Parts: sequence; structure tokens; C-alpha cells
Amino acid sequence: MTLTVFLKNEVLARGTPEDVVPTMRALPPLERSSDLLAFDDETGRQIDLDLRPEAQAPRQRGRPSLGVAAKEVTLLPRHWEWLASQRTSASATLRKLVDEAMRQGRGERDRHDAAYRFLNVMAGDLPHFVDAVREIYAGNRVGYDHFSYDWPPAVRDHGRKLAFPE
Repeated sequence: MTLTVFLKNEVLARGTPEDVVPTMRALPPLERSSDLLAFDDETGRQIDLDLRPEAQAPRQRGRPSLGVAAKEVTLLPRHWEWLASQRTSASATLRKLVDEAMRQGRGERDRHDAAYRFLNVMAGDLPHFVDAVREIYAGNRVGYDHFSYDWPPAVRDHGRKLAFPE
């Protein structure tokens, strides 16, 4: 996961949570907690990070958790039949299919939604917000640049990067 952290309307840090948290912790106390915001670069969602001072956690004994979550999957009989005919277990086959889909990357709509989520927080009250978002969903980079021209540069540029990655 890659994050972009904003202090007011400027980029403070970019990187993994492990990269950005020390920079965020090093800041002096802020007047408003809403001045410091972190966003997931893939989804555009605001992310809450634990900024409490690091404490030495006691080491856990035993085997480490693999992070596997058991949840229910509902499929039609023909899907179950296909899964049963595969060389690996149903779970392994489904994981492989999901990983393959994730490698193919996000679609245009996903990128536009990510830009909208980010801009809704950072630029929702700025002039021409609605017009700029319409241009994003129309796939019009020039129109977005036109309507976001007077916005804080870091906010405008990050919105463009999310919507129209190069």
C-alpha cells in the first residue's frame, strides 16, 4: 500500500505506512487534527494511522498468523464443478484468480472513483469542484486542468495523478 500524506494542502510524505508514520510522528502538535490527512493512492480513501509513540511489543510465541480469513463464497453448481476439476484446491484456485485480476490493474472507472474520493475530502469546497469531477469522469484531462487551475497545486496534481496516471 502506498500512501500520500497531506499537511493542510501540501504533500508531507509519500510511501508505505512504515515510511510515512515516522514523518507524521515527528510533527509538533497540530491545532486541528484535520490538517494532517493520509490517503491510499490506489483507492483515494482517507486512511487512519496509529501515530502513538512506538512501544516495544512483547514477541508472540508460536507460529505466526498467516492472515487467512475464512469467509463464505456462494457459487452456482457449474462453478463448483469447474473448481473441483482444477489441479489445486478451490481456495488456492480462487486466490490465484484474484491475484491475476489484481495484477491486471485497475480500470479507468476505479481510477476516476479514487480521484473523486480524494478530491471530495481535499477540494470538495473549492470553486468548480463539481465541474472538475465531471471532467474526470468524462476522461477529459484538459477540462480537469481548466477547472482545477486555481486549486492548491499539490491537491490539483495529486487528483490528476489518481485520475489520469501516466
